[in-house]
Amino acid sequence: MKNNMTNLNTTSMLNSQHIRTEDRTLLNLNQFILLSVLSLGLYNIWWMFKTWRFFLQKDQLDIQPAFRAIFSIFFLYGLFERIQKYAQQQGYSKKFSSGWMFLGVMVFSYLSYLPAPYFILYICSVLFYIPAFMALNYAKRRTENMETIEQEKFTTTHIILMVFGVIIWLLLLLSIYLELTGQLQ
Repeated sequence: MKNNMTNLNTTSMLNSQHIRTEDRTLLNLNQFILLSVLSLGLYNIWWMFKTWRFFLQKDQLDIQPAFRAIFSIFFLYGLFERIQKYAQQQGYSKKFSSGWMFLGVMVFSYLSYLPAPYFILYICSVLFYIPAFMALNYAKRRTENMETIEQEKFTTTHIILMVFGVIIWLLLLLSIYLELTGQLQ
């Protein structure tokens, strides 16, 4: 009986304190899209990792966020569902279809196998992350006992990622140009 009382007191103490999560910095939508496009979609994997890590800490889950981000084909639908449930608990009234979003990400990701220059269409997969991104930001902003920080400027890591992304984009576009003009064989 005493052990149950201790557990109840510990639980109520945790609920009354700040939610201890590492990631409370929020990007705006334009920053998210820019990072996703410039990184050729790699930022989406980082965003999934950070989101899974947030839920790991918030809900005390027994998961491996990096594994779930890398193998997102198996876990992305569940992540979208978890985000929507969390957002609705915080009063988010918009709904999105996790199934359609997952399908959109998968279909556009597979467009990367198309021949040049059409394979660049796969970058549009970022559009299917937007509803979940917006819902998660909304929920984080409105969660009691959670302080969030609106990130107005890019971090040094973001800037480095964007510089490398621009270089890769330039090389990719040069390669497409050379291939289409017959100079690359």
